[in-house]
Amino acid sequence: MSEPRQILVTSALPYANGSIHLGHMVEYVQTDMWVRFQKHRGNQCIYVCADDAHGSAIMLRAEKEGITPEQLIANVQVEHSGDFADFLVEFDNFHSTHAEENRELSNQIYLRLRDAGHIATRSITQYFDPEKQMFLADRFIKGTCPKCGTEDQYGDNCEKCGATYAPTDLKDPKSAISGATPVLKDSQHFFFKLPDFQAMLQTWTRSGTLQDAVANKIAEWLDAGLQQWDISRDAPYFGFEIPDEPGKYFYVWLDAPIGYMASFKNLCARRPELDFDAFWGKDSTAELYHFIGKDIVNFHALFWPAMLEGAGYRKPTGINVHGYLTVNGQKMSKSRGTFIKARTYLDHLSPEYLRYYYAAKLGKGVDDLDLNLDDFVQKVNSDLVGKVVNIASRCAGFIHKGNAGVLVAGNAAPELTDAFLAATPSIAEAYEARDFARAMREIMGLADRANAWIADKAPWSLAKQEGKQDEVQAVCALGINLFRQLIIFLKPVLPLLAADAEAFLNVAPLTWNDHATLLANHQLNEFKPLMTRIDPVKVQAMTDASKEDLTASQTDTGSAAPQGNGELAKDPLSAEIDFDAFAAIDLRVALILKAEAVEGADKLLRLTLDIGDEQRNVFSGIKSAYPNPAELEGRLTMMIANLKPRKMRFGISEGMVMAAGPGGEEIYLLSPDTGAKPGQRIK
Repeated sequence: MSEPRQILVTSALPYANGSIHLGHMVEYVQTDMWVRFQKHRGNQCIYVCADDAHGSAIMLRAEKEGITPEQLIANVQVEHSGDFADFLVEFDNFHSTHAEENRELSNQIYLRLRDAGHIATRSITQYFDPEKQMFLADRFIKGTCPKCGTEDQYGDNCEKCGATYAPTDLKDPKSAISGATPVLKDSQHFFFKLPDFQAMLQTWTRSGTLQDAVANKIAEWLDAGLQQWDISRDAPYFGFEIPDEPGKYFYVWLDAPIGYMASFKNLCARRPELDFDAFWGKDSTAELYHFIGKDIVNFHALFWPAMLEGAGYRKPTGINVHGYLTVNGQKMSKSRGTFIKARTYLDHLSPEYLRYYYAAKLGKGVDDLDLNLDDFVQKVNSDLVGKVVNIASRCAGFIHKGNAGVLVAGNAAPELTDAFLAATPSIAEAYEARDFARAMREIMGLADRANAWIADKAPWSLAKQEGKQDEVQAVCALGINLFRQLIIFLKPVLPLLAADAEAFLNVAPLTWNDHATLLANHQLNEFKPLMTRIDPVKVQAMTDASKEDLTASQTDTGSAAPQGNGELAKDPLSAEIDFDAFAAIDLRVALILKAEAVEGADKLLRLTLDIGDEQRNVFSGIKSAYPNPAELEGRLTMMIANLKPRKMRFGISEGMVMAAGPGGEEIYLLSPDTGAKPGQRIK
């Protein structure tokens, strides 16, 4: 037998600025199943992770909540750790990037890169918020796309036309933090000279470390020529200060992947048998794997290996990239109740249902995974309850009633047990390749064969016949042994079911190699139901609760806000206004005389409104909810009549109509009671 492998595994670090949702769980469940498989096979496999705890977003959220960033990340870590544990994700260590180990390693790697000539400095000009007195990252700047004219776009790319640009190219830029108009200001920044590692990366990314599709994407960037990478940010910033550079901080993406190393180093301090250099040293023979989503490939497949190479550490053995999660074929939606937090799911359903469904859907590529809730119910009920658990429930009663719960020796169907043995290498190969969907198909194929054989033998009919009791016991004993084999194969995916099955089987924790033996003359424990069917009512309750989460959280994207002049919607609870300010709003009943789509605008309708003594032209971002604008004509709505006119690319908008809803197709124009007349003031 070959020597056990030494394997270190990481998942991408969850950002300590929000809750874990089912999209995140794809990655952690996938990684956990692969790690459990390796441990199941007898390999030394260590799984570490950490909260990604630095950056402007965390600093600003902590400020808004009136607590320190340290308090915020400590609170979030408790929440994250609980969600992962209850989803049966078993880390060997879950740490934080805001830790002394990470500070030491980040400083060391930076100084090694600097001393080797891989750090450059130069002055850059960027936007500065004069109210908050801070430089603005691209995502904290919004304005009008310089290419297509779409409003409310981020500072680096347009969601409508896909254009990328510099923040300084935006038209009418605004700070997304304060709403102030930013000013340009110079600052010295520090850059990692990524082009120094072009040749190494061209070789390494084609060495089998990446899936083909990912390697092809990376090749596009390499062929275009690598650019220096800005690794510094100016105070105020929550992170680690750069050595010898007061007021300058490491950009969050510099120290985040170093958090993998820091988490492992923290573990080594508590487990003396582990040697940090044996896993991270330049000459390490251990295996190192990162599991990540396709949105952060550039950081892990370009910047990270180059940093490691330049600092004298080993590079990853492999980077395993997965796609996004959709629900019912669409992007997760708060309004539809399909943006589901991990905790909301756990409040209603077993984690093993979702672990199995993800396994059944996850191939070894980077395709997106769809959680179809109807299919989810059907598949879990059919496969796990109707096929796997059904074998044990069919057979256990006959063994307890006819032989005091003792499995007889013998093999009633050698051709069937041979088929199970013959399938084992292929299932193991699928697990190893992270092709969980193939592994589940092959396992359920075996379950189908076992059920078909038991149905053909029909022990429930044999039990009624004189002289057939020995045959009943032989059939059911093999049925239980086949069930045991299936549990061995499924244990990395379903650890709770495996533990309950081990208790029923009266055996020590099963390992992969146990598949080669059969239980004989063996006492079983009392059989208890191992898994219940998913009740669709609970799935509905989960999605309803997710909608309630939206209602309760006014800070979520898509919360109800006025639609109209393209202003960035503010959190309605973020600031109070006095009564005089509210009373100054001239809110009137308006009759929609004409409604039409705006050519060249993705979200806008042009409304001609009658407010009694005059007509107004208003642009409103409600097109997604009213694809047939003509249906609005003749309706009464409400508008703010004394809003300062705003010049837009398509014309002048002379007010704002009132609407509410989470966004997308669910935007609802507010209407006055019956009997209102155009021009009436609403008091």
